[in-house]
Order: sequence, then C-alpha cells, then structure tokens
Amino acid sequence: MKQIAITTQFLSYDSVTELSNDIQELMREAVVVRKNAYAPYSQFRVGAALLLDNGKVILGSNQENAAYPSGLCAERVAIFQAGAVYPNAKILKMAITAASDTNKTTSPIPPCGSCRQSIAEYEIRQETPIEIYFMGEEGAVYKSDSLKNLLPFMFDKKFL
Repeated sequence: MKQIAITTQFLSYDSVTELSNDIQELMREAVVVRKNAYAPYSQFRVGAALLLDNGKVILGSNQENAAYPSGLCAERVAIFQAGAVYPNAKILKMAITAASDTNKTTSPIPPCGSCRQSIAEYEIRQETPIEIYFMGEEGAVYKSDSLKNLLPFMFDKKFL
C-alpha cells in the first residue's frame, strides 16, 4: 500500500481591492450578472465572468428550474456560451461570486463538482490553465492558477 499526498496552493486576497485592476473589473462584471440569476428555489445567486484570449468577456448567472437537475450553474452558463460563440478562443481567467438572499455570504464560494468537471474539459482542450478567482458577496477572494488545484484527479477523454 502507498499513501498519496496531494497539495494545492491558492492565493488569498483580503478583498477585491487587492486584486489587479483587470481582475477587479472582471469580478465587478460577475457581481453585476449575479443579480440576473434566476434562483427562486435556492435563493443563492451566482455570477461568473470569463476573460477570453480575444479580449471578450463572457458572463453567466445561475438559472434554476423546478425540476432541479434541469437548472444550470453560472460557471457552466458562461463556459458553454464561450464555447458556442467563440469556439477557438482560450479562457484565460474566470471570476466567480455568490450571494444568498437570506444571509451574508463572506466566505469564498468555489465552483461545484459539475462545474469543476466542465471547466476541466475546457482547460484540457485548450492546453492552457484557467486562472480562477472566487469569492462570496464580500470578503476574501481566492485565486487558483488552474482547475487542477480544485480537481486534482481530473477525469478526461484520455480515460475513455
């Protein structure tokens, strides 16, 4: 038997104001689109903004449905839109923010498992890491240099 140790590293910023201007702007766009979330069931709104290598910014917010599995998270709304509209563009950076309608969200909220798998597909396909910044409604912002930090044992096409 062998023990496998996995170590990941993230940068932690105390607030959005510590980020570079371009990332602050990307996060602002994620905050604005978060307000467009359709979240009548969870009362939990998420916004995502992607910066592509062609300079375009793609936005997404979570869209719920009474048949829960039919809804879609903000990250996947944005990433699938980027793939549909700009199929050859690389995703450089992703900003994610989440807020609850019922209480203040002050902890950084990472992508869910389904979103991590979807982001992994694009990161592997483009052969370039995607920087991921995530936060709650306010407070600290975490930065991951790649999805591999969030999903170290990625499942991808090489296993098929």
